[in-house]
Amino acid sequence: MEPSPNPIRNYLSYALAAAHRKVTLSLNTRLKKHGMQIEAWRILETLETGQRLTMGQLADVVLMNPPTLTKLVDRMVSDGLVHRQVARHDHRQINVLATALGRKRMLQIRQEVEGQDAALLQSLGKPATEELIELLKGITQAAQPSSFDGNASHPQ
Repeated sequence: MEPSPNPIRNYLSYALAAAHRKVTLSLNTRLKKHGMQIEAWRILETLETGQRLTMGQLADVVLMNPPTLTKLVDRMVSDGLVHRQVARHDHRQINVLATALGRKRMLQIRQEVEGQDAALLQSLGKPATEELIELLKGITQAAQPSSFDGNASHPQ
């Protein structure tokens, strides 16, 4: 890898952020045609699995902090895309479930997301894309907050 004229571009964290920004902007443009935010798509796609997730679990999966998730779910309830239900096993918990309209919208939007993925796959090639996905999964698993705050124990 050749050094960049701007040293910040040589940091892994910067490269990840820059790639995230480009992909997010592109996907946002695609989803705006459907009046949908990326986070709302993530919620609907996650709910499609049929799992009964609490709001806290859903926040973790869709990469949102709980207060922001609550506000978005409120809007999605108003739009008829999801509904809330008291959890079966713990009545203090709330599950979010997709409505028929939410499932229909998710299927329409999924085509846009798959189109985005197909464009990236074509650009990078299948082997590189598969390797990138595995590398990013590894970073996600390894990148616990304590490992970046200077308090992590280091092998001697």
